[in-house]
Amino acid sequence: MFDFDSIAAVTVIFLIAGAVKGVIGLGLPTISLALLTLIFDLPTAMATLLLPSFVTNLWQAMVGGNGRRLLNRLWPFLLPAMLLVWAGGMGLSILNPAFLSGILGLLLITYATLALKGIRPVIDPRSERWAGPLLGGINGVFTGLTGSFVVPGTLYLQAIGLPRDQLVQAMGILFTLSTIALAASLGVGNFLNADLGAVSAIAVGPALVGMVVGQKVRKWLSEATFRSVFFWSILMLGLFIVARAAG
Repeated sequence: MFDFDSIAAVTVIFLIAGAVKGVIGLGLPTISLALLTLIFDLPTAMATLLLPSFVTNLWQAMVGGNGRRLLNRLWPFLLPAMLLVWAGGMGLSILNPAFLSGILGLLLITYATLALKGIRPVIDPRSERWAGPLLGGINGVFTGLTGSFVVPGTLYLQAIGLPRDQLVQAMGILFTLSTIALAASLGVGNFLNADLGAVSAIAVGPALVGMVVGQKVRKWLSEATFRSVFFWSILMLGLFIVARAAG
């Protein structure tokens, strides 16, 4: 399944995705998934990002010192976000791959457009008791269908007003749990094999190297400028994926 050119492409993709995460603290699963779907089918792309996503996001989830506080507050959101991945994963076997790719493209377009326009929904604490489980469940289904963890999960974490450090750690927790659930879902659906596991393991190295490079770049590059470039790139990739799926 994987020849030298494919492995070289995976290496470059995770160097780029890791560098993005190093600069702005997020984006590795999003950018890697979007780029991988330009080369592979969606289930293969989802399987390939598993180990790099798990390793980099586990580190993010453990740094910050707010893990227990965040879990106590966010478990009604995190639990359905994790458990309902299997429901979305069932769609991989029965839905048209082009349709699923189109959903991924639309999620990327939504995510990028809201960020570029500076739109941040606000959820007051009293609404968290119903909004958390609802949006967590939706996020889980979309994760299972497309491999994307960000919509509406990231928007929810921003909307409840978490301070920056807690927000970054909370995203790491969400992405780590989602990656574990996605791996289980893909395994149950027989979308995982030894070749995919090997390539996913190979991708961990470039992802970590990219993160180190990105952290160094952060010192002299404006984060605001880079975020703008990042979200415009996500928007263009989303549009391209939707156009290709429609064609």
